[in-house]
Amino acid sequence: MRILVTGGCGFIGSHLVRRALAEGAEVTNLDALTYAGNPANLADVADEPGYRFVEGDIRDRELLARLIEGHDAVAHFAAESHVDRSIDGSAEFITTNVEGTHAVLEAARRAEVPRILHVSTDEVYGSVAAPHRSAESDAFAPSSPYAASKAAADLLAQSYRTTYDLPVSITRTSNNFGPYHYPEKMIPLFVTNLLDGEPVPVYGDGSNVRDWLYVLDNVDAQWRVLVDAEPGATYNVGADAATSNLELTHRILAAVGAGEDMIRFVADRPGHDLRYSVDSSALRAATGWAPRRSLDDALVETVDWYRSREDWWRPLKQAGATARRGVT
Repeated sequence: MRILVTGGCGFIGSHLVRRALAEGAEVTNLDALTYAGNPANLADVADEPGYRFVEGDIRDRELLARLIEGHDAVAHFAAESHVDRSIDGSAEFITTNVEGTHAVLEAARRAEVPRILHVSTDEVYGSVAAPHRSAESDAFAPSSPYAASKAAADLLAQSYRTTYDLPVSITRTSNNFGPYHYPEKMIPLFVTNLLDGEPVPVYGDGSNVRDWLYVLDNVDAQWRVLVDAEPGATYNVGADAATSNLELTHRILAAVGAGEDMIRFVADRPGHDLRYSVDSSALRAATGWAPRRSLDDALVETVDWYRSREDWWRPLKQAGATARRGVT
């Protein structure tokens, strides 16, 4: 199988590239190497014979048309993904996440690619009151410019499925964490701060709830949808591990071995959704997928990785990868 992966030097995309190579696939990785795209994420497989890296932008339609020919599948991960950045400046989110997704879908349609995976997010559903878990048929109610751009991209994928019979599957994933996670996001920022003896900034009162999923468990789900599931369906991907940000902070402190005095409550960000939670029963029924790690076990693995890979995250933090709204 020949797979074109967009955004394969990013966090989740790099893990999918590694999984695909381990499964014997040939991989073309198209990545623009924006601030969160890091070739070091794939240094261990860069010289494998089945791997090809192409630096380029998904918005470059001519490049996409040339690259996509001859591929059996497309896994579309490329996106601007940080909510805080979308609040401070949303234009890049619209052009990359919406126009870029349109370019990928159109190229796949013209090349008649038989399998396409579009990776979306649980944020398209907006905040949901407990105990509800969002189902794939629920209406969209995005709050941030990031979530709105991903909702638009998700709807584009659905429209290509309906109008052109494009075999595109959609996955709406919950919050991920694990190795190679750019340290502007909550878990890698908190872990690396604590390893440096610095406090961790918790938004508001820490009551916001997210469903946390270890990246390798997520990639297992993405692979199953891409390769094994019938093309053309939509699946939520979550671990049923809904946890408040404050509770998660306490778990990170425990995993690192730090005390509660390291917590700093900071001003909340605008439009901060209170709770996300998705129902992944359709995915489990269709593919047999289930997360293999508990939240606490995965946090320990993650902390251990960051302890051992200061060579990876230290240069990123020194270059300014720690910006968080409410922190000066």
